[in-house]
Amino acid sequence: MLDKTGKELYAERAKRIQDNIELKETNRVPYTFFSHFWSAALAEMTFEEAMYDYDRYNGAMRHAIDILQPDEYALTQIFISLGPALERMDFQQLQWPGHGTDPNTSYQFLDREYMSADEYDDYLRDPTGFFLQKYMPRVATAFEPLAMLPNFSSLFYTKMIRATTAFANPKMMEGFEKIAEAGREMLKMMVGAIAFNQEMAELGYPQSIGGSGAAPFDHFADYMRGSKGAMLDMFRHPDKLLEAMDRAAYFIAADTIETTKNNPCKQVFIPLHWGLDGFMSLDQFNTFYWPQLRKVILMLIEADLTPCVLWEGDCQSRLEFIGDIPPKKAIYWFEKTDLKKAKDVLGDIVCLRGNVPSSMLTTGTADDVDEYCCDLIKSVGKGGGFILDGAIGVPDEAKTENVIAMAQSVHKYAN
Repeated sequence: MLDKTGKELYAERAKRIQDNIELKETNRVPYTFFSHFWSAALAEMTFEEAMYDYDRYNGAMRHAIDILQPDEYALTQIFISLGPALERMDFQQLQWPGHGTDPNTSYQFLDREYMSADEYDDYLRDPTGFFLQKYMPRVATAFEPLAMLPNFSSLFYTKMIRATTAFANPKMMEGFEKIAEAGREMLKMMVGAIAFNQEMAELGYPQSIGGSGAAPFDHFADYMRGSKGAMLDMFRHPDKLLEAMDRAAYFIAADTIETTKNNPCKQVFIPLHWGLDGFMSLDQFNTFYWPQLRKVILMLIEADLTPCVLWEGDCQSRLEFIGDIPPKKAIYWFEKTDLKKAKDVLGDIVCLRGNVPSSMLTTGTADDVDEYCCDLIKSVGKGGGFILDGAIGVPDEAKTENVIAMAQSVHKYAN
């Protein structure tokens, strides 16, 4: 590869990924690099430092990519380097390194109820108004003044002019300044991340995440009703939950399409949390989870985007159902599901991704990893349609030699 330019390497790697998405056989299986704090650990940074020191974390990512030479990588800065913005917003849904967790412990999501069961009608009447005036003030202190916003959908003519008095409220102005401070921090981080992305492109490394989305059930279970509330709603308020998810599916897909349209990477990362074998029955999955997720997936495909769906946990009982999408248009990344079984069922429909176990990358040996990757490459990778990765990317505590063994296996066992 030393005699190839960055432009040539970029084109070669991007084509290798796209060909596998289209289920074509390539000269070798591609490897994609996705992690959270592993790059920081490799650079001997604390997790807290990774969230606050933009330039140093960019350097850590640069070092990791140089070592691993992946076919594509995730620009993790956009969900790691958030410490200053989170702090300025007084964000309530997360604890993060040095702010609620140990400086070397990953951020923790707080499973709480931010929307009550009797507020479904409020959401359905005016989703944007509900988010601005009720939901957002509950998840970040800086958003609390938004509760004082006028009901915009009722304004007309000179009533719009009189409504501007709300913005003269000192608490409103103070809140807007906090939001602006967080925005300035995000811009500062994003400028560096975009420059990093451009640098990597010039060196020949495509990006693997052009945008992100969510399953409508997860949208409510994770961020609004909480896991307990969403589970109870399947029994106590099924019609309201279904109607709300149908509305949310459109908003999720439409926003993702809009925010991704100018990104050269057309993959949309969709991590799934509650559609697992161990959480809901197959009947519940086919009522409350898959139809709404499928709606999002189809809207993204119609917009010429490639959904990359991370099926966390074991989803083997769902394999016969989730293939109901256009062939050669999506990636299914499985954490624990048997990839050989998935290949048998879905091999002519979607590109598969995964799934070197996190436990092996953390506690195994390089030989263990090499042997496991060899088996995946020769079985699941046979005929194309496979991207090698960890079960959920590279764990924070993974041994360096094990991650290198995974990355190098695609070259060692090339066709």
